[in-house]
Amino acid sequence: MIYLLYGEDNYIKNELLKKIKKNFSELTLGINYIMIDENNIDNLISDLEIPAFGYDTKLIVTKDCNLVKKKSIVGEKLADYIQDNDIEGVEFVIIENEIDKTTSLYKILQKKGTIKECNEKKPFELITQIKKIASAYGVEIKEKEAQYFIECVGTNMEDIINELRKLIEYEGKGNTIKKEDIDSLTIKKSESVIFDLTDNLGKRNIKEAINVLHNLEYSKEPVQKILIMLYKHFKKLYIVKLSDNRNVAENLKLKPNQMFLVTKYQTQAKYFEENELRKILEEFINLDEKSKNGNVDLDVGLESILCKYCS
Repeated sequence: MIYLLYGEDNYIKNELLKKIKKNFSELTLGINYIMIDENNIDNLISDLEIPAFGYDTKLIVTKDCNLVKKKSIVGEKLADYIQDNDIEGVEFVIIENEIDKTTSLYKILQKKGTIKECNEKKPFELITQIKKIASAYGVEIKEKEAQYFIECVGTNMEDIINELRKLIEYEGKGNTIKKEDIDSLTIKKSESVIFDLTDNLGKRNIKEAINVLHNLEYSKEPVQKILIMLYKHFKKLYIVKLSDNRNVAENLKLKPNQMFLVTKYQTQAKYFEENELRKILEEFINLDEKSKNGNVDLDVGLESILCKYCS
């Protein structure tokens, strides 16, 4: 059997791989369990042909080898091989983040394999799952807090599980996860921190805006990356302003699992006038140019812009 597992959510892909592994009573790496990456991808066809000595079936897993992409030489060879041969005695799993559905390999896998798209779930699905997982350990998390938790850590299930585990262990059986626990214990996505910074900027709270900026820097985010994130974020607010609250999700090119961000962007856009947002974007561009020319320190320049628009 051939499987193609692709998409952004590594947790879902790993869970599907675990289910496939359960078909084997024993897996011995190098004998009936072959892991293929970009370093040994050229051996793939021969690994498919060599029998698993002492075992009826073997498992071959390729991970992030870009097989289902245009101009993949190994992918094209694999497509021809699958087309001309019946793969017997092998459970073959191809794991990828991104694929090209126009490739010959994808089209053959549609006919001869099983394809599973493993993208991040929508917020309402995640909230249900988060509450279910917490409940299994005797811990409660209410709808509002679960929503806030997602906004902080993102929609990737692997990140959600890791951060939720910390909260469950901290609270203990019979207790409830609170917003302040999420703030103090979870590692927030940089995007979530940028929302916090912008909230403080919009409310003209200079002290907290600078604190959030410093916390980003202390978390070892490169200051150049912080500048880029801020520019992209304020560009989205500017787009919301120009959209006049029409077709916001479409104009921001949000994914289906990001629809909850629409209200957040709309709320923050209200803090600023259209011309003010345009000036902030111009200041970020000018700061980038001046810092690269050595005319201004990037940290000082960012703080200066924040102070200016908090005043």
